[in-house]
Amino acid sequence: MRVLRFTFLICAFAGCWQPSSWTSLFKHIIYKTHAIFLFSALCTFALSQFMNIIFNVDNSDEFTDSLYMMLTVFVAGYKQVYMWIDRKKIMVVISVLTEKPFAICKTHEAMIQQKFEKLVENNTLRYLILVMMAVISIVLTSFSTEFTKRNLTYKAWVPFDYSSFAIYFFVYIYQLIGMATSGIVNVACESVICGLMLYICCQLEILEYRLTKITHSQHVLHDCIRHHNYIFEYARTVNVMFSKIIALQFAVSTLVLCSNLYRIATTSNFVVFISLMIYMGAILAQIFIYCWFGNEVKTKSLHLANNIYNKIEWPAFSDSCKKDLILIMKRSTIPIEFSSMYMLSLNLDSFVALLKMSYSAFNLLHQTQD
Repeated sequence: MRVLRFTFLICAFAGCWQPSSWTSLFKHIIYKTHAIFLFSALCTFALSQFMNIIFNVDNSDEFTDSLYMMLTVFVAGYKQVYMWIDRKKIMVVISVLTEKPFAICKTHEAMIQQKFEKLVENNTLRYLILVMMAVISIVLTSFSTEFTKRNLTYKAWVPFDYSSFAIYFFVYIYQLIGMATSGIVNVACESVICGLMLYICCQLEILEYRLTKITHSQHVLHDCIRHHNYIFEYARTVNVMFSKIIALQFAVSTLVLCSNLYRIATTSNFVVFISLMIYMGAILAQIFIYCWFGNEVKTKSLHLANNIYNKIEWPAFSDSCKKDLILIMKRSTIPIEFSSMYMLSLNLDSFVALLKMSYSAFNLLHQTQD
């Protein structure tokens, strides 16, 4: 079974991951052209927003209008470049899951891995649907409110005259392509990170199954201890690899939530209000999945000790085996915990704290405006 098959299909579509089967020169050129086009759409979008803030913004309303989307697109561009640069490292991390001691050995272990792979696919699909709903709502809102007035969806600095309809239509569509690309890139990158978190949970469940079978073959216990150590090392490697992305995403999401809440509070257009609410739901989901799956890894690693105690027939073991089992249980009291640059732990408490911080910043901004 291919690890994260559906997730890397989304990555390929987003221009983040060239399919391994595309080895011919023609396919390589086609994919690089596709990836560069999407990346250029992100760069020009973010640059036009940044220049608009410098040259055209005069008040807080215009500032928040330009800021929230510029930050979202900037982070998407950063993620895309990161996936390009660290492709080999990510491939190594993925390949480790197919090697010992992580490789499945029995039919039941294959069923466990299939269950988690299906869970990864379902979560990726749900997240993709939510983001696509936000993108479609923005497009429809733009067509009904901005396109008829010959305005761009997002105010931007454009270094040429786009008063003619043909040039305006090109700039308008190109801007929407950049916005949609940022959504797909975010889905792709988040799904890879959260998918790897779920595979750590998968390995913990496989370890539990192997520990329940050591009654009949106690020499497997030493392999289980080694497997447990490798799970900790693997989780640390994944955390270090993606900690910068997670930290940047949390910082940007806080700012985007504040600006989006401000726009919701000040808008009087019902169509725009609905579009902003859907967009805010997508942003909340973006940080929630990090916290949710980080919390799942932490909980799963902590429950390992209880499961060892409850499911294993202790009287059947020698004293040395019991000591080894107690060693695993003792280590399980220190959970596997993901963090963003070792500053903010990924769990549900952090998600609540982020919401409180965003709302406090929104209140301060709103009071300043009043």
